[in-house]
Order: sequence, then structure tokens, then C-alpha cells
Amino acid sequence: MSELIIQTDGLKKYYILGSETVRALRGVNIEINSGEFVSIMGPSGSGKSTLMNLIGCLDTPTEGQYWLNGIQVSDLSDDDLARIRNQEIGFVFQTFNLLPRATALHNVELPLIYAGVGAKERRQRAKEKLELVKLGDRMDHRPPELSGGQRQRVAVARALINNPALLLADEPTGNLDSVTGEEMMAVLVDLNNSGQTIVLVTHEKDIAAYSKRQIHLHDGIVSKDFLHDKAGVQA
Repeated sequence: MSELIIQTDGLKKYYILGSETVRALRGVNIEINSGEFVSIMGPSGSGKSTLMNLIGCLDTPTEGQYWLNGIQVSDLSDDDLARIRNQEIGFVFQTFNLLPRATALHNVELPLIYAGVGAKERRQRAKEKLELVKLGDRMDHRPPELSGGQRQRVAVARALINNPALLLADEPTGNLDSVTGEEMMAVLVDLNNSGQTIVLVTHEKDIAAYSKRQIHLHDGIVSKDFLHDKAGVQA
């Protein structure tokens, strides 16, 4: 039996904007198992970004409960949420969020520096993650010396440095051309094939097609949740 990584029960998120209440999520129930590759899709205003923020422990729900890797995180304090984010989740964003003057190796090392890991161990772990995303020959290059796809792979290596239970990718191909985007998705497929749980937020059907399961949101609720056969096609 697969281990649940994500479980939500009646997840709701409301925002007060002046005299108006925006119901971004209106009761979301999802379960995602360890080792799955899931895309969350939906048009602008569907609630997918709000759900990503809740899954990533960047925000807390108005109502409902959320368990991440067996831990009920929906009621945790900000400090506890920060600890869970650091330990359980690796983030990959549309913008690469790399330090331009630091080498690829140093960018990947950063989370371990903040965690107090010794220099020798963190360098070794950073090298291993860069080799995993096929950038072993670019470790000493700085972001301006790398292509967009290479920069995003550095960001993926950094997201994996703490061996997170969940890799959360928010529009990871949004700043890449179509060919480089396909190369990026091939990296994610390889990671998933090696056992990494991945949740991908996207509005692009061709990108979502790389995942093995799609969850579609509409007006703050799940409208479709299905597996599909043509997942994981490599470029």
C-alpha cells in the first residue's frame, strides 16, 4: 500500500478584499501518494495558486485540514511551517531565484549553509545533486554563464538538496522556450522514475501531459482528477 504524502479534507481559503469575500478554495479533498507525479491545472482564478501555497506550507487554510507526510500542518504556527518547508518540501519556481554572482555549486549549497551543515559534506551533496540533473560539468559556472534551462536545473538541484518528501514545481517551464521546456520536463520525469514525489502547477496542457495524473480545479473546487496513459513521454 502506498504511503500518503498529501491529504486534504474540506480545504477552504477565503480572502477579504474590502467589502468582498473571495472564496479561492471552496472545499478541496485530494490524496497524493508517495512516488506520484501529479499536475494541478486550472484557468486563472481557479484556485490552483492558492492550493499550491497551502500544499507548500506558504499559507494556512481558512477551514479544513491538511496532512503532509503524516503531519497535520493546517494548524501549525509560522515557525513550525517554516521548519516543515525546509525539511519536507523542495520548491522550483518559474523565476529561478538564483544568486547571480554565486557559482552553481554555491547556489545549490545554500540551504545546507543555513542548516549548519559542514563545508565538506554540503559540497559533496551539492555536487551529487548537480550531477543528478546532468550539470556536473557546469558546477563552477555562474547563472549569467548558463542557459535558461541550465539555470532551472540548478534550481531543481537546490530544491532536492535536503532530500525532500515532496518536490513542488510552480510553472517550472514558464520562462523557457518549448525545446528547453521539454528538456526540463524530461529531468522531472527522470526524478519521478527514481521515486521522487512531484506536484506540478501549470496551465499548459502539454506540460501537464508529462505527469501521470492530473487534478483540475474550477472555481475553487476539484472538477476532474484522473490518471492518463501517455504520461512521462520524454523529449
